[in-house]
Amino acid sequence: MPQLAHITLIVRDYDEALAFYVGKLGFTPIEDTLVPEQGKRWVTIRPPHAPENATTLLLARAATPEQHAAIGNQAAGRVFLFLDTDDFDRDFAAYTQAGVRFVRPPAVQPYGKVAVFEDLYGNRWDLIGHSA
Repeated sequence: MPQLAHITLIVRDYDEALAFYVGKLGFTPIEDTLVPEQGKRWVTIRPPHAPENATTLLLARAATPEQHAAIGNQAAGRVFLFLDTDDFDRDFAAYTQAGVRFVRPPAVQPYGKVAVFEDLYGNRWDLIGHSA
């Protein structure tokens, strides 16, 4: 059955992206392989506690002017990615403590609690704790 394997996230630098996503958000590194013939690395990560077959983020270092222009604006200012959590308050507190910048405070919606944060480049993410 087909499923999404990876979602490309354009980054300025692999190591600074890993420091944010792994170090601040707790993502799990899956692969970091040098691809010397292409002058890049194949770097994939997945959200904490996600199953092994979960869709991963492919961190892709920008290589062209068009790609550099897209860093931090992959969804043209809209929320780009949605991070589900089984404990909104725990993760909101941990991310705040880690210095993650929230641009919309927590709000209760019909589907659960949500807050919007920006990654290190300015891409917007929803942190969502769904109602039971």
